Amino acid sequence: MRHAALLLLLSLAACHPRPVTPASPPLGLEPGAATTAPPPGAAPAPAAGSETGHPAGQPAPPAPARPVTLVVGGDVTVGYHYEEYFDDQVAKGRSREEMFAYGFREVRPIVDSGDLFVVNLECPYTDSTQKLPKNFNFRARPELVNVLTAGRVGVVSLANNHLMDYGAQGLLDTLAALEAARIPYFGAGRTLAEARRPAVLTVGDLRVAFLGYFFLGTRNIEPREVYATDTTPGVAGHFSDVEEMERMLREDIAAAKAQADLVLPFFHWGIEGNTTPEPYQVRLAHAAIDAGAAGVLGSHPHVLQSMELYRGRPVLYSLGNFVFGGNWNPRDKRSVLWRARFDSTGYVSSDVLPLRTDRYPEFPVQPVPVTGAEAEGVMTLLRTASQGTPGLEWMLPALEEGGAGSPPPPSSSVRGGQ
Repeated sequence: MRHAALLLLLSLAACHPRPVTPASPPLGLEPGAATTAPPPGAAPAPAAGSETGHPAGQPAPPAPARPVTLVVGGDVTVGYHYEEYFDDQVAKGRSREEMFAYGFREVRPIVDSGDLFVVNLECPYTDSTQKLPKNFNFRARPELVNVLTAGRVGVVSLANNHLMDYGAQGLLDTLAALEAARIPYFGAGRTLAEARRPAVLTVGDLRVAFLGYFFLGTRNIEPREVYATDTTPGVAGHFSDVEEMERMLREDIAAAKAQADLVLPFFHWGIEGNTTPEPYQVRLAHAAIDAGAAGVLGSHPHVLQSMELYRGRPVLYSLGNFVFGGNWNPRDKRSVLWRARFDSTGYVSSDVLPLRTDRYPEFPVQPVPVTGAEAEGVMTLLRTASQGTPGLEWMLPALEEGGAGSPPPPSSSVRGGQ
């Protein structure tokens, strides 16, 4: 059985249509020579919920040789109810290959429009039964790494509150499964130094560094064992000290900028169910961009949160649920994929593409693009949240009525003089 699963992993990896090369090896492997991926195709035309241009009043940047397009989704849990549905459908005669592809099937056209697909992986791949004592514990069988491969996921964040649900063994099993599937990862490791190490990928002509952090401020109910130390495995971040978290963030961005053209931190933060970011989220996002990040990504609340343009760079405070097997029938089904274009100068433009997380009970745990009134409901939520968040500089122009807008000079406020 293990031999058959390995063959399936290799066959799926071999047919990935848009190769992206890790510019640094997976954690625990010796460095090797990096090669450049084939040039990406032309960037897709802006869609509804899109923006173009740089902040007004700034000199036009040099024309880049080849922009690259990243597609980013939120929380992915392919264990628990996904695993349950997978087994039920296989027992009824559907093939394992079909069920590996099931979760990401309806969003494949969006994924295929980009050069790299990024998500937060919020469950360990392990057969371990030794749970870390906490409120909820997620896991997925190691063979379900094929869900990511079939979904053409190019890199995953592991910095979240569920990666350590089955302790150190669960983490080590996860790293082994991802490495066998040749899926780069960031935000967790065998030590804190490894957890803080960026995943540096060559995408087209650009080197892109991803950093991952789990931080909940003073309201953290997770066990301290979730976090890596100098000698123990875990995720990157800090249990409660925002000053220490900011220091770590600035150090890591400076180190990553020495290796890459673009640096993108991915945070797991905020309050579950709350569409408004906490003040510490705004503080850390702005600190990241002040330190040189090209943008900031976020997840954890299981709902969408504000989207900001700060100093001409994007901040996605929460992308909500995506392929999320942690809940059969979530009450709030509003979600998005974010498709963003970057060049050698940094952020260029982006689209916000509305989704519904599922169509339970017929199609559980399978996000689907939406249009019309349902899509407008997603955009209205994001506009309202963004306009109501204290401290935001400017709402992401892709959220403007009609889907496009030019940002003001960086000194302007999202709410006109805040």
